[in-house]
Amino acid sequence: MSTIKVTNIEHASTGNGGIQLDNAGHVTIDGQQLPTTGALSNRNLIINGEMKVSQRATSKTNLTGTVNAYYTVDRFRFENHSESSANNSVWTMEQSTDAPDGFTHSLKCTATTADSDYGATSSQTNIHTRLEGQDLQHLKYGTANAEKLTLSFWVKSSVTGTYLAWFYQLDDNRHCTKKYTIDSANTWEYKTVTINGDTTGVIDNDSTQGLTVRWLLGTGSTFQGGTYLDGNWAAFTNADTYEGQTATVASTVNNTFLITGVQLEVGEKATPFEHRSFDTELDLCKRYFQTSYGYGVGIGSATYSGGSIYRGNTATTTSPYVPFRYMKEMRAIPTVTCYSPGTGAINKVGAGTGSGGADQDWDAGVSSTGRQSFMYYNNGVLNAQNVRVYPTVAYFHLYAQYTAEAEI
Repeated sequence: MSTIKVTNIEHASTGNGGIQLDNAGHVTIDGQQLPTTGALSNRNLIINGEMKVSQRATSKTNLTGTVNAYYTVDRFRFENHSESSANNSVWTMEQSTDAPDGFTHSLKCTATTADSDYGATSSQTNIHTRLEGQDLQHLKYGTANAEKLTLSFWVKSSVTGTYLAWFYQLDDNRHCTKKYTIDSANTWEYKTVTINGDTTGVIDNDSTQGLTVRWLLGTGSTFQGGTYLDGNWAAFTNADTYEGQTATVASTVNNTFLITGVQLEVGEKATPFEHRSFDTELDLCKRYFQTSYGYGVGIGSATYSGGSIYRGNTATTTSPYVPFRYMKEMRAIPTVTCYSPGTGAINKVGAGTGSGGADQDWDAGVSSTGRQSFMYYNNGVLNAQNVRVYPTVAYFHLYAQYTAEAEI
């Protein structure tokens, strides 16, 4: 059997397109990179990388001090840490319609109050996403055959300079960094970074945090001064964590950082972004967070639509325990929060007499919480003497909306 060695295969009448092979034998067809290893589909390990699902809200303002939670776009967490009066920046996080061609949304962070000095502290600002360990076993971490990973994304910022993508493996407390540069202010730019596989650290095969991917917006010097890891894994040390980043997004008021089209895949080459339908992306997100409110309806709205309605045949002052099944089994036993459909009040349920009068709000009780369902009930209310009292007027109906969170 013979071998034909060429770098390009083109039609005789064209001067572009066709098939190209690089020095490592990686194949590009009509300018589209083929995977260097792994499957041809379901390559993207990131959920909601297009930033098009945002169940909680589309905007969250006044993020300052020490905060670390999911506020807007699903599966992407905002963290701001303030220590010893350093990093007094204030942020707005939002789902934005400013996006590059081929995308409809991005995640946007705006520094509404500037602070360029994070000090000699562990203060920092970042956005990150966390992946389950059981979804990463094909990376073969902890073996001699550990796979390389390539992260690709679109980014736009008013602050040019050198930034870091930080990767963290919790189970063995190991991390890895790779620089990227924003060259032009307020311009969408496509970035790719490739990191080596970790032959030492093992990712546990479970539903807990296996890998974190973080984009740094600013840091104190506690996390710098060590060695730039340059795509290699090492045991966690503070000084190496963010060594190499020079950009600080919060240096001037109203500076911005936007990101979308996030893809993490096995291999040393970035392939075209793997678009998923909105329905598929929303369903994936509901493993970690879901709500009975319809998509686009604000959590805490006064509406009965989508919520649970219990209608009894006999009036009672003793609350029934009403089962409520989630739309999708959750990653872990979630934190469930109830809302009154009549008023939108948090930690409340509504009770109605069925006689035409207004429903009354009572404290929500939640029990038997599992990964597939929970039960809610009327838990009365605390009076002025801090004594819990219960309805004295019999009611037929019990109502509730809910949110359930099982994020990593």
